[in-house]
Amino acid sequence: MQNILENLRRDLIASADEHTKISSQHFFKEAFICYGVKSAQVGTLARKYLPQIKTLEKKAVFGLCEELFKADYCEEAFIACDWVYSQHKEYLPGDFKTFEHWINKYINNWAKCDTLCNHSLGTFIDMYPEHLEHLKTWAKSENRWVKRASAVTLIIPARRGRYLEDIFQIADILLLDNDDMVQKGYGWMLKAASESHQKEVFDYVMQHKSNMPRTALRYAIEKMPADLKKQAMAK
Repeated sequence: MQNILENLRRDLIASADEHTKISSQHFFKEAFICYGVKSAQVGTLARKYLPQIKTLEKKAVFGLCEELFKADYCEEAFIACDWVYSQHKEYLPGDFKTFEHWINKYINNWAKCDTLCNHSLGTFIDMYPEHLEHLKTWAKSENRWVKRASAVTLIIPARRGRYLEDIFQIADILLLDNDDMVQKGYGWMLKAASESHQKEVFDYVMQHKSNMPRTALRYAIEKMPADLKKQAMAK
């Protein structure tokens, strides 16, 4: 397994360029570590090693992912997220604690948060929806990325029309949060839910618009018709 990591890191170094490294920083307010590899190439490298990953048991794959997350490089985290999702057919209820551990310990920007949560955690919740209650606990966390994770985990299920009441409950908890990363996260969740439940989400926004931060509101109504947007934005 160590050979996989050594070879992967050699490929990342070979694929890096200084311009990408510098320009990547513009997308983040916080400092972060990266090699400077373009996103498409990161995806190519993640797929390159999948045949080797698929020969391993899930526990071993998760062990590799732990090492990648621990290194703190954005590209390594993105590859870890790909490899975690590659195991989704093998997810078991107990894996939630592993995901929670990673989010608490290693997730330190919006890109890592969204990449792990949108697919891996969202799929896990669809498989084991009883863990929705844990997301509501996350929404009360002091950690901004755990709070964001409580919302963005539900982006893909929300687009499919699922868990509307739970989505509103999480939005209720996050409603007055003053962190823009959290506001954008739950606003995005509401926007995703509006694809199947436009009226219900619009009614929710209208009910709370006097208190809802404008950042969250704008995200929530982004896919709505112009007339509904106008009503929602009116003071």
